[in-house]
Amino acid sequence: MKPPSEITAGHAVLKTVIGFMGIAWNEKGLIRLCLPERSREAVERRLFRHAGVSTSTDQPRWVVELIASIKAYAAGEDVDFSDVPVDLDGVDDFRLAIYAAARKLGFGETTTYGELAKRAGHAGLARETGAALGANPVPLVIPCHRILAAGGKIGGFSAPGGSATKEKMLAMEGVRVGPPPAAQASFGF
Repeated sequence: MKPPSEITAGHAVLKTVIGFMGIAWNEKGLIRLCLPERSREAVERRLFRHAGVSTSTDQPRWVVELIASIKAYAAGEDVDFSDVPVDLDGVDDFRLAIYAAARKLGFGETTTYGELAKRAGHAGLARETGAALGANPVPLVIPCHRILAAGGKIGGFSAPGGSATKEKMLAMEGVRVGPPPAAQASFGF
């Protein structure tokens, strides 16, 4: 077995306050992130559906730090994932541009698919942007949950739980999506 400093690939399933999550990495960076599931087994099944996920569970220092950050995020803390190394080999230039633009969104910051497309240099390609985000291999690190449909509507989400998961993640960041709360009745005097 290699010493921990030489580990080049692996995976981890972590228990957080919002469920089990999983990550996989290689020598270049994070290659997969699975959002919350109810069981460790469900997360492992999802991770191993993808080629390149190693069975090793030995963790380099940056992975240990990432796991701590994911747990902190799940507990409601403001966490910045913008410096996490990500390996997006094989991803086309359009998706790379969309992902790079999405990574610039901070905790609690949202935009629309159309605006993200524009920021990425692809104005008018809102639907294609949605499709690119639906194929995002590392949600949370590439914060696709922060992208909304036109008019501030929740839009789609391909993670387990769909749009409800997206809405919960946004709520954890202090973002309320949907109709505003009913106004208080005024007194007639």
